[in-house]
Amino acid sequence: MHRKMPFILLFEIFAISFLTPFMPLILQKVLFATSLTIKSGIVFLLPFVIFGLLFKTMVGLARKATFIILFILFMVCTSNATTTFLSHYVGEGIFQLNMSILAPQTLTGLVPLWTFTLPKLIANDKAMLAGIALGIILGNLYPAFSQSIANQFDKIINKLLSFIIYIIPVFIAGFVVKLQSDGVIATLAKDYTKIFSIIALSQFCYIFMIYFALNHFKFSNTIQSIKNMLPALIAGFSTMSSAAAMPFTIAGVKRNTKNKDLGSSIIPVTVNIHLVGDCIAIPILAYAVIKSFGLNEPSLMSYLIFVFYFVLAKFSVAAIPGGGILVMLPILENYLGFNGEMLSLITALYILFDPVITSANVLGNGAFALLIDKLQGHRTQFTYPALNATDDAANLKTLV
Repeated sequence: MHRKMPFILLFEIFAISFLTPFMPLILQKVLFATSLTIKSGIVFLLPFVIFGLLFKTMVGLARKATFIILFILFMVCTSNATTTFLSHYVGEGIFQLNMSILAPQTLTGLVPLWTFTLPKLIANDKAMLAGIALGIILGNLYPAFSQSIANQFDKIINKLLSFIIYIIPVFIAGFVVKLQSDGVIATLAKDYTKIFSIIALSQFCYIFMIYFALNHFKFSNTIQSIKNMLPALIAGFSTMSSAAAMPFTIAGVKRNTKNKDLGSSIIPVTVNIHLVGDCIAIPILAYAVIKSFGLNEPSLMSYLIFVFYFVLAKFSVAAIPGGGILVMLPILENYLGFNGEMLSLITALYILFDPVITSANVLGNGAFALLIDKLQGHRTQFTYPALNATDDAANLKTLV
C-alpha cells in the first residue's frame, strides 16, 4: 500500500472534490471532525516518535563515533542546512509572485461536528534534544543496554508509523472536504501544478550544479556521473524509498568515486538523513501553502529557527513513503504557524510528489558521497572500512 499511496491520495482528492457538493452537510462535518481528531492524535504522538527515532540513530552512531563518522555527520548537517536555507529564496520568490492566493475568509465556512484535542505532554524541540543527548550518552556508557532499548523503540515506532500511513487517507479526506466546501480546490489544483514544476526544476538544477562543480566543471564527466546514478534514481522513483534504492546507490557511487569502499561505508549511514530533495521541496511547499492561506511571509529569523529544527528533525525521518513530512508537522506548526488544514494540505502534496522527492534524495546522496571522496583525496588519513552486503543491511537498521 505504501507504494500506491500517491495514487490513492490522487484518486481520493479527485473523488472527494467531485462528491462533496452532493454530500449531506452532517457528513461533511463528521469527516472534517474526524480529520481534526486524527491530527490531534498524530501531533500528540510525534514527540515520542521523534525521540525514539533520534535515540535509535544516536545510539548506533555513538557506538561507531570515529572521526570520520563525526565528520560525515557534520557534513550532512551542513549540506541539509545550506540546501534548506537556499530553498528559502525560491519560496520567497513564489510568495512574492502571488502564485497561490486564497482569501482568508473563504476558510471559515465548514465547521467540525465535534472537537477533540489531546494535551501536549512534551514539546517537540525538547523531545529532539533529549533523543540526541540520551542516545549519545547512553550509547557510550551502556552500549548493549541502550541498543536493546533502541531496538524496542524501533519495533514500536515502525508499527506506529505504518498505522499512521494507513490512516493518512482518512486524515486527508476531511480537510479535502473542508477545502472543497470552502471553494478553494480548483485554485489549489491550478497553482500547485506550477509549484510542483518549480520544485522539480529547483531540485535537479541544484543537484546538477553540485555534480558539475565536483567534476571540475567538465560537462561530459558530469553527465557520466549522473548516468551512473540513473538506476538508483529510477529505483527511488518507483519505490519512494531511499533505503530500497540503496544497493543501486552504492553501485553508482562505486563507479563515480576513487575509493570503492566509500559507497558501502557512507551510503548506509546517510541514506535516510541526507535528504536534498526534502530540503528543497518542503520549504517551497511551505511558502506556497502559507501564501495560499493568507498568512504573512516568515521573517528571516523565524526561518533560520525553522532551519535549525528542520535539520535536527532530519535525523528522525522514517524510511517509509511520506515519512519525510510526518516528523516535520510539529515544526511547521510551531515555527511557521501552520494550522490543521495547512498541515493536511502539505502532507497530501508531499506524498503526491514523493516519487520525485525521493529521486532527488537518492541523486543527492550520490553527490554527497562524491564530495566526501573529493575531500578524502586531500586527507589521506581518512579510511573507510569495507562492508559486505550483510553489513550494509545491518548498518542500515542500526545507524539509520
